[in-house]
Amino acid sequence: MANATAVAYVYKGVDSKGNKVEGEINGASPALIKAQLRRQGIIANRVQKKPKPLFGGNKKVKPADIALFTRQMATMMKAGVPLVQSFEIVADGLDNDGVKSLVFKIRDDVASGTAFADALRKHPLYFDDLFCNLVASGEQSGALETMLDRIATYKEKTEALKAKIKKAMTYPIAVIVVAIVVTSILLIKVVPQFAETFSSFGADLPAFTQLVVGMSEWMQANWFIALICVVVGIGGTIEAKKRNRKVAEFFDRLMLKLPILGTITYNSISARFARTLSTTFAAGVPLIDALKSVAGATGNSLYEEATLKIRDSVATGIPLNGALRASGLYPTMLVQMAAIGEESGALDEMLAKAADFYEEAVDNMVDNLTTLLEPMIMAVLGILVGGLMVAMYLPIFQLGQVV
Repeated sequence: MANATAVAYVYKGVDSKGNKVEGEINGASPALIKAQLRRQGIIANRVQKKPKPLFGGNKKVKPADIALFTRQMATMMKAGVPLVQSFEIVADGLDNDGVKSLVFKIRDDVASGTAFADALRKHPLYFDDLFCNLVASGEQSGALETMLDRIATYKEKTEALKAKIKKAMTYPIAVIVVAIVVTSILLIKVVPQFAETFSSFGADLPAFTQLVVGMSEWMQANWFIALICVVVGIGGTIEAKKRNRKVAEFFDRLMLKLPILGTITYNSISARFARTLSTTFAAGVPLIDALKSVAGATGNSLYEEATLKIRDSVATGIPLNGALRASGLYPTMLVQMAAIGEESGALDEMLAKAADFYEEAVDNMVDNLTTLLEPMIMAVLGILVGGLMVAMYLPIFQLGQVV
């Protein structure tokens, strides 16, 4: 129970040689901290809880942080450093206090006799079943350092693929948001100034100008309601996607049908499938159990369901390549690579090569998409802002006819 309530303390004291020392340590109470330090030859004069920063606090633990932690642990283990000491060395080199606190909690559990995998399972928010199962497999086989290296490689490639997808999505979304904000400001602040001037013209306004003025009047009266509707709509959609499988399937299908982005998503799913299955199978996990882990790693509800059906088919004796082909969702090349791997007894190697191919395909498509979108987005911005300006200056151009 003590480990479950352990918090960070800072201490000051002297070591066995009389040198002043200070540091940070996790524990349940100051008394237990002092006893632990005495066993290390340190007489603590002052022990208190680590103060929290005035602003912010622990930074959020991101998947990239977990990938870095795994790589560093693999390096320490390969160098022959004991497991508990590896945690301490890795934690000392971390800048993110959130990750550092997480590592110290895992270290305390392992130091108390808990298995590494079981210590990780206490933090499901950061370590999924696949991660924990692979670590457990490494512990049981006596090859933990090799397994950590494989997991680190898997996490690094997975995060790199996610970064590529985010790169493809972030730029157009950011520009669209900026375009909406700029257009809204023009409609709310700029167009009304022109509208006051137009009211003294004594002539009918062009239809295009009337449309823009009408939009401006509506935005002035309802901008707050429109903002709330947008925020609630986006938030509600995200929550519905998380909670309702049918909603998730709808958006997952929609994403796959989008031009260009759909192809990127399709290739990224194939890459994640091949990479995850290669890693788990190479770790000695039975194919049926590996497919269960792969299902959740695809990141798409349609492919998750399809992978579970593939698992059921493989459990009945159907070869993996046959089950993949029957699903009709995975690309032909992946099916062929799986068939070659099964025939040659090198399924993990062939799947790893397939994963490399699809990851490179995603990388190339993201670069091409960015290049293609830049002129298109500039054109859209020009039409939006330019259209508003034209609508405002049309009556001025026609002013001579009124005079």
